[in-house]
Amino acid sequence: MSLKEAQLSQEQIEFFHREGYLVVENLFQNDELNPLRRELAEGIDEKVEQLLMDGLLTETYPSESLETRLVKIYRDNEEVGRQVMYYLEGLGGGGYHGQEMFNLIRHPNMLKLAESILGPELVSSSIYRLRTKVPGDKMKEVPWHQDSGYFSSHCDSHLILTCWIPLVDAFRENGCLEVIPRSHRFGIVEHHQCSDKEGYLLIKDENLPESGEPKITVEVKAGSVLLLTNLTAHCSLPNRTDEIRWSVDLRYQSAKTPNNVDLWPEENPADYEKNLQIACSPPEADFVVQNNRNPEKAVDFEGFLQRRKAYYQHGYPKEERWKPETVH
Repeated sequence: MSLKEAQLSQEQIEFFHREGYLVVENLFQNDELNPLRRELAEGIDEKVEQLLMDGLLTETYPSESLETRLVKIYRDNEEVGRQVMYYLEGLGGGGYHGQEMFNLIRHPNMLKLAESILGPELVSSSIYRLRTKVPGDKMKEVPWHQDSGYFSSHCDSHLILTCWIPLVDAFRENGCLEVIPRSHRFGIVEHHQCSDKEGYLLIKDENLPESGEPKITVEVKAGSVLLLTNLTAHCSLPNRTDEIRWSVDLRYQSAKTPNNVDLWPEENPADYEKNLQIACSPPEADFVVQNNRNPEKAVDFEGFLQRRKAYYQHGYPKEERWKPETVH
């Protein structure tokens, strides 16, 4: 899709605001996702080589594809397979910070699409996620929730755009998303801690927004993008195939929405805890990805890494993301 075509039509924008979701077909040519796929495959190579040297692996399946290699390793030794997955994802899926992930966040088509809905001054955040949905892994089945369930309450009235991008064709059998159309019109609903999945929130069936619309299964081909509001109720289905469903979800917001782009953990430490609460997802670093009036404010790759690392080193988020043995 050309940059001009990435600009949403008025009809698409109206559908998104009315229904709370939108599928944008063929935003990327298939080969435009290949650099990220290759980078992920290289990350698997690195971790597998380390595990082989440590004597934890005997078969590495080097000829298998990105969709099947980890499946084979999981079947031989699930714990070793999880080590490879965690090396890529980090805790919760937000640890990956390779060059090609950043290139996708700053891809001109992504920015043009986000600008169509949010305006020209755009902020992204470290709450993007890499999703490695291994067949049969219950922890990868995400329960019904709204993204705002994870955000600060003072951002519930703001639009934070989720862009869900499959790196392979996503369909019912391999665990695509289900959505409740128009559920975003009910505001934030009650969320509960998941008793069997640490770190997940869920909306119980009795609390699901009754929009009058049936739940729909949203199948999305690689190169296309599913857009969601932060109030749209959604979940992901089990992967019942023999291949991994790889996807990423990116988030964008208007620069007018609360953010921490001007806050550095090492500055004014006495006020840091208080000032941290200005952001929608307080523990994680926001960064400018587009500023048409002051283009120099948009971060480059080094600036992206610098902000993420600064937050980690000061304990936000409290994870092991920046240790070489746990993150690529």
